[in-house]
Amino acid sequence: MGKLKSKFTELFAAPVASNGFSKKPDDLAKRFKTKDGVDLGSGDVLIAAITSCTNTSNPSVLIAAGLLAKKAVEKGLTVKPHVKTSLAPGSRVVTEYLKAAGLLQYLEKLNFYLSGYGCTTCIGNAGPLAEPIDLSIVENDLVCAAVLSGNRNFEARIHPNLPRELPRLAAARGRVRHRRHGPEDLESEPVGQGKDGPVYLKDIWPTTAEVEALLKFARDPQTFARMYSDFTKDNPMWAAVPSASGQVYNWPKSTYIAEPPFFKDFGMSAGHAHDVHGARVLGIFGDSVTTDHISPAGSIKESSPAASTSSPTACRRRTSTATARAAATTR
Repeated sequence: MGKLKSKFTELFAAPVASNGFSKKPDDLAKRFKTKDGVDLGSGDVLIAAITSCTNTSNPSVLIAAGLLAKKAVEKGLTVKPHVKTSLAPGSRVVTEYLKAAGLLQYLEKLNFYLSGYGCTTCIGNAGPLAEPIDLSIVENDLVCAAVLSGNRNFEARIHPNLPRELPRLAAARGRVRHRRHGPEDLESEPVGQGKDGPVYLKDIWPTTAEVEALLKFARDPQTFARMYSDFTKDNPMWAAVPSASGQVYNWPKSTYIAEPPFFKDFGMSAGHAHDVHGARVLGIFGDSVTTDHISPAGSIKESSPAASTSSPTACRRRTSTATARAAATTR
């Protein structure tokens, strides 16, 4: 975290070939007003999400997040209203023990309200930013950021107009840089102004003992049994979704999940390796494209290379990366 300040400044002006943004150094200090009056500039955090990716069924991590929120609220810290916040843990049990520990209310006071359970922001499903903010980012070529609780730190993974996903500690500040003093060092500079003056990260960071004292609320077997012994009882919409019976998936027709051809006539005994003849390249992508970018669940930017295709048979509407993958195959 001590290198966040220097690294962001360095990458801001570094060439694209060096994983930078190729911006003029002076642009880092420029601020702009959106049409509805929000003050915006490069380095601002615009999405902050506690989402199901990787670690939000880890009780110690969630308890720590709740304690951090509690301490921040008690110090008088707030989250700016234009920052898109959400809480989407990986299990319904999480909200139960956060309530029991008296911590959910503090997350809500910082606008981290429950938005659902499962993959949301971590796979690009944060939803759109407010239109004036999106417009200002594009018109002024701003380098803004998102903060995620998980490990999906891929460029523009969370939102196509937010090219940097940052460590979750940055959520405590609300922006990577300070408009007057340049990028911030969260280890030595205040995360904000509280009711009694500057508040530093060390002032609100929970101790191991504080987390341990509340873990008892996450270790109640009855809560797990109540929430999951009959999952359909409290979820009539889920129960109404048609599904196949039996122990083997029967691969119904779907535009989302298709049976891989190598599963055809799949047997339990190992086959024999053979030479590959007549193979063709299905798609050639840039260096910053990963398997996460071509997940069928996210959305892709209309102006991006993945959204354009020379194939006359490809669908013109690019609503998901699955469509982009299909377009690449058509080529």
